[in-house]
Amino acid sequence: MAQRTTADETLPREELAAYLEELATEFEGESEAVSIRVGNKNVSLNPPQNIDVSVETVERSSMLRGDRETVEIELSWKP
Repeated sequence: MAQRTTADETLPREELAAYLEELATEFEGESEAVSIRVGNKNVSLNPPQNIDVSVETVERSSMLRGDRETVEIELSWKP
């Protein structure tokens, strides 16, 4: 059974950078476990040394809705 935890929020660029740095620090740490903050919850995961990484960017231009850009970063592994 899969357990999914999600959170959507809008952050200023500085807070986003701090969140990504916090995440990087967790992955760089000596502990086997990685604690990831998702909204108001911390999720503990156990990634191996090698992790699959997928990065996707989309740039959309629409006359009615305006321009929109997205970046998705997905990390996946089998513990």
